[in-house]
Amino acid sequence: MLKNLEKLRKERSVTLVDMADLLHVRYQTISDKISGTSDFKFNEAVLIQKQFFPEFDLIYLFSNENSSEKQPA
Repeated sequence: MLKNLEKLRKERSVTLVDMADLLHVRYQTISDKISGTSDFKFNEAVLIQKQFFPEFDLIYLFSNENSSEKQPA
């Protein structure tokens, strides 16, 4: 599970549909990727970071580990 991404997504009220619309995929696809069932492609991760979380770096957002430190980009 991408815990940092999921936590920030909920804090900022970014829906799975918002992310799905950005990437032109189904919301279930986003759910599967956040949960770890499948992986984000690099270009998808970059789009999400730039659109919704520009102050955070990719490593922090897409880490499988839960980090208590916020890592601004």
